[in-house]
Parts: sequence; C-alpha cells; structure tokens
Amino acid sequence: MHERIIPYLERAGLYHLARLNSQWFWLDEPLVSAFVERWRPETHTFHMPFGECTVTLQDVAFQLGLPVDGEAVSGCLGEFETYMEGGRPAWEWFEDLFGERPPPNKVKQMTVHFTWFHERFRVLPPDASEETVRIYARAYIMMLLSTQLFGDKSANRVHIRWLPFVANLDGMGRYSWGSAALAWLYRCMCRVANRNVTNLAGPLQLLQSWIFWRFPSLRPAGFEVFSFPLASRWSAYLPPNDGKEQRVIRYRLALDRLTARDIVWEPYSALDVLAVVHPEILTEEHSRMWRAVTALIYFAVIEWHQVDRVVPQLGGVQHTPEDALNVDWLHAKDGRGGDRWFPHYYQKWHEHWENRLDARHPDTSGGISERILPGSTQITAT
Repeated sequence: MHERIIPYLERAGLYHLARLNSQWFWLDEPLVSAFVERWRPETHTFHMPFGECTVTLQDVAFQLGLPVDGEAVSGCLGEFETYMEGGRPAWEWFEDLFGERPPPNKVKQMTVHFTWFHERFRVLPPDASEETVRIYARAYIMMLLSTQLFGDKSANRVHIRWLPFVANLDGMGRYSWGSAALAWLYRCMCRVANRNVTNLAGPLQLLQSWIFWRFPSLRPAGFEVFSFPLASRWSAYLPPNDGKEQRVIRYRLALDRLTARDIVWEPYSALDVLAVVHPEILTEEHSRMWRAVTALIYFAVIEWHQVDRVVPQLGGVQHTPEDALNVDWLHAKDGRGGDRWFPHYYQKWHEHWENRLDARHPDTSGGISERILPGSTQITAT
C-alpha cells in the first residue's frame, strides 16, 4: 500500500480495511465450522443455548472499520453497455481504466486471475504520474474487494463487476461497504446451512474476530493489546493445524455449554475500546444504522439484518421479535443465468434500503417502531 494511493483509499472508505491487509490472521476452521452449524438462515442468527446472537452492522464497523451507511453496492455483473447510460463493453472499459487488457490465458469469463493484477501492479514506479497512481489505486481496490471482503471459493480471481466503481474513485465513499460485506457473509453461511456445500467463503476473518471478542472462553490467550480496526488484535494468531475433527467435536461441546454469562453482549462499550476507535465510526451517520432492521444488499445477494432478535447486543432488553421474513426465494438467486440490472430487478428491496432509517429500530428500552416491507411474507422460526 504505497503512500500515494492512501488518499484514494481514504476517500473510498476502505483505508481501515486496507490497513488490515498486513494483519490478517489464520482461520481456525474447526471453530468457525462449529459456529456455522448453529446458523439459522430463517433468522440470520446463531441459535445458542442461551438464545440468539449474530454479527451485525455494528460489528462490521468496529471490526473492519467500514462505513455502514450509504448507497447499496449493486449494479450489474458485466454487461455494462446494456444497463448503464453511456456504458461501453466491459473489456474496452477495462483497457481504458488500466491502460491494457490482461492476456487471454489470465481471463475467465468476467474475471481476471489475481496473479496478473499482482504482477502488473505490484510496485508503484517512483516517478509515477498522478494518472498512473490512479491506475494503481484502481488495481489495489479491485484486489482488496475481491480477496478481503467478497472472496468466493475460487480465492484467486478478481471480478470486473467493480469497474463502474473504480471508474469514479472519488465517488466510492458514498457506498455502504459494510452492509455489502455483511450481506455476503450471511449468504455464504446460508449456503452452507441450506445446501450440500462444504467450502465456506466470504469475510471469515470478520466472523472469527467477532467470536473472539464476544466469547472470552473461546479466545486465544495472550492477545490483550488491540488497536483499530479491532480485528487487527489477532494479527499474530496461529491456530493448531492437527486433529481438526477432534477439535470440531470439542468446540461443539463448548458451544453446548455456553450460558448468557459466557457472551460479552457489549464489547465495544468499554472505555479502552472506545479510546482506540476512529471517530468517524461513532458518528450519528453510521451509528444510527446499527439498529436498522433492513435489507442488506450486495448485487444479486439480498439478506436481512434481523437485529431486533439480538437487542442485548445493542444494550437493550430483548422483546418478542417480529416473525422472520421468508427470504428462501432470494437464497436461490445468485446472479447466474443472465445478467440483470439488480437495482431494478430487486426494486422493492432497494427501496427498503433507501428507507432504512424508517425501518424498525429497537431501542435501549425494548421499544420498536413498526415498518414491514410491502409484499413480503413472514415465517415463524422455531
């Protein structure tokens, strides 16, 4: 991360995430697997012996330092000339933005192999012009989004869906990167819960850091010093690499024995935590989103921020939540089978995000203001 591209990352709202690049930690696969087994797609919560808990927009803001308010991260997946005003064919646009096209052996459908980006834009020339800096900033952001937030099971490809975003670097800060990342994490866990899927993708370091901050009994010893973003606390963590099947069993038993005293409901309220948090995370613009019961959008992925089921995580007393929305049909949509302009295809859900501050907001007294998405159905989760 060259110092000359830092201003572009700051304006895009991605600088804190970029700082985590050198501080990502190894994933404890048995621990994550044991938690995902308790994930319920109907409610988007983990069902524990003491009740429910989940990763929320508040967690994304504190753990990764991402903005959670703003426009939905959406559009189309590659047919830009069809759906965007003045849109050009994808690879023409790619060449305009990066100065060249990747060789055919580095391209697969609408993705470019990560190694091409890494080799081509690894080191910014010392005498680079400002336009060259912008090209390198675009490449860095494309790789950052494709690997740290929105990675899939391929783990080595960069999707060109990001071209309309990096084309206007100065406008990237208006998007809610945090809600898009949470939507993708939810969808990846829902896939494992609902289908015959064995490989979990998504921003799993977010999930693991959430586990460590919330459950002290599952936290590795010796990690008492922390800074912002809070996920950087575990940068030197290295889990055991043997006996994974036995460790999964042990974690399952540990989760079975958890009580309400074993979870830290409000880890971010401590003064030493607030002392290191970047002030922008605590502004009303973003903190008001933590209580929004609303749609989470990431292109074709639509999930539900069911925060009214975990009010104690926000300092309130749990009331009886609304029945969960039935989003099973949305789980079957992944953007395959033909491109679409998703803000139109999912218009009602986008309208709900646009009216997110009118959505249901649990408060510290347990009160809730009602607003149900028109045309939605509800199911009772058991």
